[in-house]
Amino acid sequence: MKKYIYILSTICLMGMTSCDSFLEREPLDFGNEETYFKTADDLKIFVNDIYSILPKNVQLWGGLYSEDITSDNQCAVGAQSLFYKGDKKTVAVGNSQWNFSNLRTINYYINKTESKIADGTINGDDAMVKHYLGEGYFFRAWDYFRLLRNFGDVPIVKEMVPDNQSVLTEKSKRAPRNEVARFILEDLDKAAGMLQQNAPESGRITRDAALALKSRVALYEGTWEKYHAGTCFVPGNAKWLGNSTWPNYQFPSGSAENEVNFFLEEAIKAAQIVADSRSLDADYAGMFTNGDAFADNDEVILARYYKKGVIVHSCSAYLKGGGGCNLTRAAVNTYLMANGLPIYADGSGYQGDRTSWHEVQGRDNRLAQTIRPAGFIKETRTTAEGKNVNDTIYYYKPNIGLSNAWEKATTGYELEKWVSKDEAQRKQDQCTTAVPLLRAAECYLDYIEAYYERYGNLGGNCDRYWKALRQRAGVDGDYNKSIAATNLEQENDLAVWSRGKKVDNTLYSIRRERRSELMAEGLRLNDLKRWRTLDNMIDYQPEGINFWEEVFNMYSAKERDENMVSQKSVSTYVRPLQINATSAAYSGYTFPKQHYLEPIPISEFLLTGAGDASKSPLYQNPGWPRDADGTADYSYNCD
Repeated sequence: MKKYIYILSTICLMGMTSCDSFLEREPLDFGNEETYFKTADDLKIFVNDIYSILPKNVQLWGGLYSEDITSDNQCAVGAQSLFYKGDKKTVAVGNSQWNFSNLRTINYYINKTESKIADGTINGDDAMVKHYLGEGYFFRAWDYFRLLRNFGDVPIVKEMVPDNQSVLTEKSKRAPRNEVARFILEDLDKAAGMLQQNAPESGRITRDAALALKSRVALYEGTWEKYHAGTCFVPGNAKWLGNSTWPNYQFPSGSAENEVNFFLEEAIKAAQIVADSRSLDADYAGMFTNGDAFADNDEVILARYYKKGVIVHSCSAYLKGGGGCNLTRAAVNTYLMANGLPIYADGSGYQGDRTSWHEVQGRDNRLAQTIRPAGFIKETRTTAEGKNVNDTIYYYKPNIGLSNAWEKATTGYELEKWVSKDEAQRKQDQCTTAVPLLRAAECYLDYIEAYYERYGNLGGNCDRYWKALRQRAGVDGDYNKSIAATNLEQENDLAVWSRGKKVDNTLYSIRRERRSELMAEGLRLNDLKRWRTLDNMIDYQPEGINFWEEVFNMYSAKERDENMVSQKSVSTYVRPLQINATSAAYSGYTFPKQHYLEPIPISEFLLTGAGDASKSPLYQNPGWPRDADGTADYSYNCD
């Protein structure tokens, strides 16, 4: 009988849900060593709890499907404090990403397992012992990547830390971000060397999962260091705040440019191994609405599974009626026509945007599989009783006139991706569709981008990978035609920019392909930050459907009220930020550069300085306060 590992979001046996700093208390008592770490199955039982750190869809509103609300891809009810000055503040450790509790558990697991292996005291299949140890290294890399994205420089801790102030202080020193990224890649190399190619159970980590994550991390760091070079966000220059801890710092590769190339080359190598061994699944939409059907899916490398009666979520229930996390007009406009042309190009065949139904006609298949367009729709559904309801034709009206945070259609482009067609799955607390976390398609995209960033051309396997992505999307495979027809002046996309300058048509086209493929999968903010595109988020208004030309006729006067939707005097397009004139972001988002990194909680400076923040080995991230909770100093020059 096929076995699955169902990842529970519960209080973990080994203290995994603690929000404490790793310096706050003595190491946890992880149980009787005479009981654990004796067999491969013991390792499996221990590491099962660590799977809880992976992203998920949850029973209450939210999950991976809504992560892109903190980006230009999706809009929620209310403004995002990340994108404007003043409301984002330093917070207590318990509410911060500055959290090492998971890593304490993982380090304990790795250290103890390696010690037992060295002593020859673990019984069972050696290959499975190695595999479960490899899972530990994967999870340490996964959690360190979280820290890297949020804070840049962080302490590298590989073992349990004793309750000794001098040792704790020394271990608290932040390592340069590139060293942290190298440490993550080293862990993933170790993991890839131990993990099995085929998962022993569906849902478990494999060698390709380690390589896919390595590709993601290496591309992230390589492009971050390229586009933030010379600023306070990267080591090796006078503006870097880490100079106080690492004076005269030298890159391991010899220079900042060499360091960028190192990471890009690592991304290329890791991505190619996965991309060459895995094909794309023909059913793009099905990957986000399946239950446990990924055993025969070559593209999905790692997924989080659910099971009725064990652990469920409410993704389809929320998204079928608005979901409070709709796509933006800018995201929708990104998708090409099926003939490979942008919507504004001569001969594109674009039917305009008087309704979103017209917008999806003749477009990249991924668009119609990602949003639920308003208009006459023919659809086949399966009821809870298993009965097919064929050729149902109805006029769909987004829930713009509602105010509930999880029901409202914030932009009118309601999310269809992640929504099951099975009526039994569309009820609250009844959904068991799996959550794909790593896909081969991302490795295809990583390779193309890393190769072009590194070598300035589309050599190697770029042509093969890019054509495969477009073929699955139903788009003309001649990407050069798309590149030639692209006019950056007409692209309403922040990804046009890096470091305040427009990129070339080819690089932008690569970024456009990435956006279309990975829409609403929680990766967009990572991209916007590493490309340094947010410098150009100035008076930025997220928009939705063309409401006031035609679609408004579908709604009652109450639903069109100024408290429900932005008014025609503002724009014919829905503008979620301009419903309430007292909103701090009513005039649009202007991204503060200080928000590229999160602040370290003030309490950490007191902890690591034995009560005196001035004696702490920690340095705060650029512009953020060190002595008292508060907002950033927005006059701080990060460049």
